[in-house]
Amino acid sequence: MSRPVTPAQRRAGGRFLNSVEWLGNRLPEPMIIFLWLIVIIAAVSAALAAADVSVVHPDSGEEVFVQSLLSGDGLVFVLENTVSNFVGFAPVGTVLTIMLGIGLADRTGLLQALIRAVMLGIPAWLLPYAVFFVANAATIAADAAFLIMPPLAAIIYRTLGRNPMVGIVSAFAGSSSGYGSGFLITSMEPMLAGITNEAVAILGDGPVVTAVDNYFFMVVAALGCTLVGGSITRWIVEPRFGEYTGEHTETAEPLTSPERRGLLAAGLTAGLFIAVVATAALVPGSPLQNEDGGLVPSPLLSGVVPILLLFFALSALAYGFASRTITSGRQVAEYFAEAIGGMRFFLVVIFFIAQFSAYFNWSNIGLWVSVNGAELLVDIGATGVGVLVGVIVISAVITLLITSGTGLWAILAPIFVPMFMQLGFHPAAVQMAYRIGDSSTSMVTPLMPYMIVILGFMRQWDPKQGLGNVISATLPYAIGVFTVQTGLFLVFYWLGLPIGPGVGFRLD
Repeated sequence: MSRPVTPAQRRAGGRFLNSVEWLGNRLPEPMIIFLWLIVIIAAVSAALAAADVSVVHPDSGEEVFVQSLLSGDGLVFVLENTVSNFVGFAPVGTVLTIMLGIGLADRTGLLQALIRAVMLGIPAWLLPYAVFFVANAATIAADAAFLIMPPLAAIIYRTLGRNPMVGIVSAFAGSSSGYGSGFLITSMEPMLAGITNEAVAILGDGPVVTAVDNYFFMVVAALGCTLVGGSITRWIVEPRFGEYTGEHTETAEPLTSPERRGLLAAGLTAGLFIAVVATAALVPGSPLQNEDGGLVPSPLLSGVVPILLLFFALSALAYGFASRTITSGRQVAEYFAEAIGGMRFFLVVIFFIAQFSAYFNWSNIGLWVSVNGAELLVDIGATGVGVLVGVIVISAVITLLITSGTGLWAILAPIFVPMFMQLGFHPAAVQMAYRIGDSSTSMVTPLMPYMIVILGFMRQWDPKQGLGNVISATLPYAIGVFTVQTGLFLVFYWLGLPIGPGVGFRLD
């Protein structure tokens, strides 16, 4: 077993954590939160409309009045647009599309085999960095990363004669950091971009945020988080847990011949696919290029979701048939169905998010708040990068209570995005600021749905572990991830570096 936490350590910060847990446990489910928000929007819109509240549209110069959802026009809008609000909500189609490919890669065993192949053959000193890095990338499997990486990291740590609890905690922190950084485009990118674009529409025309608009920053941040996270594991967390003395002896098995054959087939398929797409994109006159022959912006970037679907699906099929985890076309269809079935909770919540977003926009409350908020910031001189740092801090704090990344962004985006666009900030930069705060503190709040799951993994190795052990172990990672990502965000701003292909902090 690991060295137990002392009573003094348990008391340290206990009151604060207990307060957070008490308050958070009284928050309803995300679906109910958005139902209440819809009720609030309806009541506020009626009050503001009765007072003839209006705002001058920053682009057209026209006077726009707040519309009441409780009026006849409001009732007609609700009845005629409920279905279209949901079906036309940008994140729905993009997320389900990309999850077809990623879900297939997960269910064929490709992701698990790839993780084992990477981590079993590395030097001992590199293990903490490799675990954090791979866990960061594992968010390609969305929330399944929290179910795949921690137990697998524990087994690998144990196989290499180290404390499995360290593997669980570091993998949990690495996966959490992957929602704000990473080398791979995951389902989170199109999901957040879709919500951002809905917020952009409050002002009318504006830049379209794509799934790759934060990519440059996320790659650099992934490197920074890995260096910091691995160092925290090596110099803080691992010494604190000490040597494992428990009786649990589960270890990781080497890759089997079918698994190695599958990984080889998947690697060759992935490499061939990338070569074909790159060639098609770079050949002169390619339809994947823009009118000037460039790639920023271009149909290649705007069509990245179906390209990613093909990439993951073809790689997964190659692995499945080569390793014999796929033996028929019917099995492929079943895996696809399971991937979509795993998104059922997302679909329920996103239905209410879509209605909230549509009502917020139609009532013109979003426009009224953003214009007046922007004018207030201008009046007090808060128009620099400091306001974006404020978004990071606010997001980090609220995430302690509302841990649904997309749900919280659906609440904040209609306020922050149009407000900061009027200050000249690109909506993708505002989105990135939110992601930094959200990915930093989600790993330390007891309201994080997978916190209890992580505790369960730890108790399989040491029954004496408690929630305080998890939180105290992840707190150094939260501080490190917040610091390094915020610091890099400021460096990108001061150096004028793009955060994505053709995307900077300021609107052109």
